[in-house]
Amino acid sequence: MPPMTLSSEQNASRHECLISLGSNIDPDHYFVQALTILSDECELLARSKAIRTTPVGYQQQPDFLNAALLVITSLEFEAFRGYLKEVEDRLGRVRGAIKSGPRTMDLDIVAWDGEVVDDGYYQYDYVKKPVDEVLVSSGRHLEPQKCL
Repeated sequence: MPPMTLSSEQNASRHECLISLGSNIDPDHYFVQALTILSDECELLARSKAIRTTPVGYQQQPDFLNAALLVITSLEFEAFRGYLKEVEDRLGRVRGAIKSGPRTMDLDIVAWDGEVVDDGYYQYDYVKKPVDEVLVSSGRHLEPQKCL
């Protein structure tokens, strides 16, 4: 299987990014909106099927819809993370007092250029299952997070 990284012969300013998506406020609507935005503004390589999952942490809320996308971006890591937060805001995300509370859309970088950057991949099936589906369908694999 090829790693998720681009070869040095390819444009060095292009990065492959695995994104975890989650929503439990009108998730069918917001998933379509997020997919439209990210497909229009990034190069979409692969996507998982959406799965319904029960909330983690704060339980008094609707179930979540979760999925994963593999995209290419020309932005660097911090700029792309900021871009994803801006997309969340465009989709009506309100960050309340309850960190794990309801949301229209949550977009998290799970892997960057083939390296896991979010421990949620190892900790939560709602992240791992969709990401693994994208990895299989795209022929990619991930390198573990490096210890600093």
